[in-house]
Amino acid sequence: MTSRAWQAERERQLLSKILIANRGEIAVRVMRTCRELGITTVAVYSELDRDALHVRYADEAYALGGQTAAESYLNTDAILDVIRRSGADGVHPGYGFFSENADFARAIIELPGVTWIGPPPEAIEVMGDKISSRKAAAAAGVEAVPGTLEPVRDASEIVEFGESHGWPVAIKAAYGGGGKGLKVVNGPDEAARQLESAAREAQAYFGRPEAYLERYLARPRHIEIQVFCDTHGNAVWLGERDCSTQRRHQKLIEETPAPGLDPKIRAAMGDAAVRVARACGYVNAGTVECLYQEGAFYFLEMNTRLQVEHCVTEMVTQRDLVAEQIRVASGEPLSFTQDQITHTGHSIECRINAENVAKGFLPSPGTISRMRTPSGPGVRWDGGYEEGDTVSQYYDNLVGKLLVWAPDRDRARARMVRALDEFVVEGINTTIPAHRALLVDPVFAAGNHSTKWLEDEVDSAVFSTAVRQVPVAPAPADEGAPAEELVERSVPVEVDGKRFTVKLWLPPAPVAAAGAGSRAAGGATRTRRAASASASGSGGNGTISAPMQGTIVKVLVNKGDTVEAGQAVLVLEAMKMENHINAETGGTVSDVRVAAGDTVGTGDVLVVIE
Repeated sequence: MTSRAWQAERERQLLSKILIANRGEIAVRVMRTCRELGITTVAVYSELDRDALHVRYADEAYALGGQTAAESYLNTDAILDVIRRSGADGVHPGYGFFSENADFARAIIELPGVTWIGPPPEAIEVMGDKISSRKAAAAAGVEAVPGTLEPVRDASEIVEFGESHGWPVAIKAAYGGGGKGLKVVNGPDEAARQLESAAREAQAYFGRPEAYLERYLARPRHIEIQVFCDTHGNAVWLGERDCSTQRRHQKLIEETPAPGLDPKIRAAMGDAAVRVARACGYVNAGTVECLYQEGAFYFLEMNTRLQVEHCVTEMVTQRDLVAEQIRVASGEPLSFTQDQITHTGHSIECRINAENVAKGFLPSPGTISRMRTPSGPGVRWDGGYEEGDTVSQYYDNLVGKLLVWAPDRDRARARMVRALDEFVVEGINTTIPAHRALLVDPVFAAGNHSTKWLEDEVDSAVFSTAVRQVPVAPAPADEGAPAEELVERSVPVEVDGKRFTVKLWLPPAPVAAAGAGSRAAGGATRTRRAASASASGSGGNGTISAPMQGTIVKVLVNKGDTVEAGQAVLVLEAMKMENHINAETGGTVSDVRVAAGDTVGTGDVLVVIE
């Protein structure tokens, strides 16, 4: 786009004020494009996110109330009220939360003068329901992974499917994606337990418990196609992304182009993705996901939203997909044709999550006491947190996305390793050590990895040796020290639910000791993170303690039960994921100190084994 065309776009002002119905890095990502386009941004926030980065970055911010997602970011009435009060004429849902909720999309569309920056509700319903999406793909002539076309009702159906198609079997949330609510059943004896777990996790994350079944392929690659459609009948695909580096079906590394993919297969995938999009009357940005194995690809699902990994496509096409979303939602035709889409170089993205990779990728909520992000040629950081911010147990654990671009894959890998080496995060554990170890692995370097590679083939010991443990913060400095002179400070205040920032002359904040929780913008003291527990939550002496903050979902043992080392005794939910807490020693359960629904903190004693 020429500078004159870009200026004309700014002056045209497709929309004047956009509310982002989300949080974290995706909210900031959307706001940055809006700022470049001269569009005012509106943030919404929960009580826990009162001073979050997306709130600080937005032009306006409004409180939703509540702490959990259900109480805040999934509160339709509260968001609709903010839209009216703020005067927003556009709503961008980001990803997660309401981004694939047809009822929410309809509620926005029904508001006079408000534009929904997303696909039609009817398309969300077809593709958001993974069962109906399989039917739509079949109608478009695109083959799907063998599976069921109706929700699974009980464990007997899983057993029947497994005996017919072979084990293992995948249970998948019908109204979700991103690996949430996906469980793998290795045999008949696991069917009931995994179905219960999948439904529970799907309900918590998507508000719907329904699930369906799929054949679980032995060693596939996860390839997805970025599509874009407008209201003028135009539909294009902007290349593919390889998202095969996964753990527990959560993507860790994404890249484009997919290494070693035959150009004919790539073109066939792109054509199939456009057919699927057209089949459901799609508009705006979407992603058609496929599994690829031994020269054949199968339709997996369509995500009716912007993807976390959309940035790698932006890097190789030099196109702002969020800006294109806003244009298309405003009724403009696509700003490019299929022939005008070109790809240059190679881009890799690493999802930097708050997880302790040395302890089985356990969630690691807490306060970021120090953060130094990398920079230099071809490096991009899309973050949702800054130094002093707290990563809460109540939300997704994605801290941000580190991206690089280089002329080819080998140089992109080298650049990413360099960027990871520059990256400093203290106060929480992150996936940075895992990313670095995976990028230099010969299997990944050769492009021979699959969705099973990380969990089934990579020796987890490489993560433990690479991790630098997070230091325990010492006590704050002496509070009895003489007060210093007043200093000017910016303090956030809330008036009738709308956030403002005011300047006050206040005593300076006490200087925190090294590694201690820092102070937030505005001076609010952050809570220090407790010391980490071991991977299983046990010290090896029969006392099983909580390895992280979270909520007890299920207690699997009773007082007097005999347990073996490695046996799961509890299910703990943290950061929207269920984690099995195992016994490190065998013996008899002498005490169970928690029940389902209890909220626990790091180090709390849960079960005692003698």
